Amino acid sequence: MDWDNFRDERKLYGRPFVVAHRGAPTLEPENTLRSFFTALVQGADALETDLRFTADDELILFHDPTLERMTEGSGPVREHTLAQIRALRTRKPDGTLVHEPVPTLAELIAVTGGQTPLLLELKDPLFLQGRYARKLVDTLTQGNVLRRAALVSFEFAHVAAVRRVQPDIPVGLITVKNPFPRPGAQLLGPIWPLIYLNPAYAWLAHRTGSIVAPLDPTPAPRLRYYMALQVDAVLADEPGLVLARMLEILRG
Repeated sequence: MDWDNFRDERKLYGRPFVVAHRGAPTLEPENTLRSFFTALVQGADALETDLRFTADDELILFHDPTLERMTEGSGPVREHTLAQIRALRTRKPDGTLVHEPVPTLAELIAVTGGQTPLLLELKDPLFLQGRYARKLVDTLTQGNVLRRAALVSFEFAHVAAVRRVQPDIPVGLITVKNPFPRPGAQLLGPIWPLIYLNPAYAWLAHRTGSIVAPLDPTPAPRLRYYMALQVDAVLADEPGLVLARMLEILRG
């Protein structure tokens, strides 16, 4: 499935796609290869992850600007090399440290064979600079996933900077404030209360061809509502549980 034909594929599935939020973070260290593998085994349709640069300009899958929460290390990610970060143990949901390294984007592409759709959240302000935007585009191109990757951010300028390098790549906006779809964004991630504040959100977005995936990593209690509004995808910390609930709703 490419993001280009996402809406057509969504119609064939007859349900929203399940996008694993940082993999399966209730079971494994988030944004690790083990976490993503677990999510795929549970039936996730796509994988969401976060991108940051190391001190030696390597693209890694890491949410926070600092190392403390998810590793035994400390300090800003940007002040550590890839080798230094990969030497750290990562933290499971219960706080246990395990020898599961922080991966690079290239490694995730390689282990999925370039066949899994990726939703990439640009966390690093360095993406505003042309050479860092180019680094991301080159990584996606070399992995043959340029059509299977979409970029999102809370800062639309980050994804717009990458799109100046590669105009065809789908880009989107995550928001916690705006109850109306943003023009020019192919993917829209409004925090879930905005979907209640404006029940026409998905309908308005679909009129311009945009994809809607509410910012809601624990969507199970609201699945029936989302499905009634025909959202295109849901995030999930527990993709297996969310998929099972969705199928239950479809069976009636």
